[in-house]
Amino acid sequence: MAAPMESANLSATDLERIFRENHAMVFRAAYRVTGNVNDAEDVMQTVFLRMLKRDPGADPVGNMASFLHRSAVNAALDLVRTRQNIRNIPLDELEPVLAEPAHRSPERAQSSGEIRDWLRGALARLNPRIAEMFMLRFFDGKENPEIARLLNTTPGTVAVTLSRTRDRLEKEFRAYQGGVA
Repeated sequence: MAAPMESANLSATDLERIFRENHAMVFRAAYRVTGNVNDAEDVMQTVFLRMLKRDPGADPVGNMASFLHRSAVNAALDLVRTRQNIRNIPLDELEPVLAEPAHRSPERAQSSGEIRDWLRGALARLNPRIAEMFMLRFFDGKENPEIARLLNTTPGTVAVTLSRTRDRLEKEFRAYQGGVA
């Protein structure tokens, strides 16, 4: 069942309901991008303040959860872009590190933190829609058809975009390590 269309002109009661229903998801999306609780809270506040200040003449929101998720990712990417000196590290080395348990060695923990910082920077360099696709797939574990539905595109477009993005990030990482780009 589709969510009802949300008018751009929200009452305080409507905004409170939307906040209660979606604040945890907005926070998680922001945290995945920023890696910092305080920054994620700032992003969450920004997203809901923007909802409150939204132009009453704006088009109504059809899928509020998708709209807020996209808003959180975009606001978090903007924050990362403004705060970070971007470095490069390859994607193939990210997957095992991101899946590692917390009790790894101090050297590995440092390396993992550096890789996470790089990934945040790499995502910040991407087009926001592409970054959102990447996050939905590799951070949230969503399948291509679900991503396509959330972003109003086709599963084929999602698959091609993710493949090209992964190739691009791997190439950047090889160049960072001094290999052939």
